[in-house]
Amino acid sequence: MLLAVRLYWGFQFAQTGWGKLHHLAKITGFFASLNIPFPGFNAPFIASLEFVGGILMMLGLFSRPIAFLLACNMFVAYWTADREALTAIFSDPEKFYVADPYTFLFASLMILIFGAGLFSIDALISKRLQVTKQR
Repeated sequence: MLLAVRLYWGFQFAQTGWGKLHHLAKITGFFASLNIPFPGFNAPFIASLEFVGGILMMLGLFSRPIAFLLACNMFVAYWTADREALTAIFSDPEKFYVADPYTFLFASLMILIFGAGLFSIDALISKRLQVTKQR
């Protein structure tokens, strides 16, 4: 299950980041309209985080740190672009889970909590380190 989540949502993050990287002026303007500080810095940073983070998520490399950063990114997306949905989490949950960041946030939290799973580079590194410690 974790492999499927990582592959699908990692690809979605990478695709979203790639699109943002190719439309930085538009994304910078959007960030400015949301009053995000330093939009000229944050737009390429977030685009790169989503692109590179999505690739790392697919590979299962540095999964928990990347999932943490991507989850923070999605919380900021809720706070800035979908605040009404965020504040309605208890009063009208449907608004919360139909908002665009929801599935990205859910996938990020899933990887953050459970890790990358058995079929990941993180698991290979962990196994290799355990073998080295036993020697």
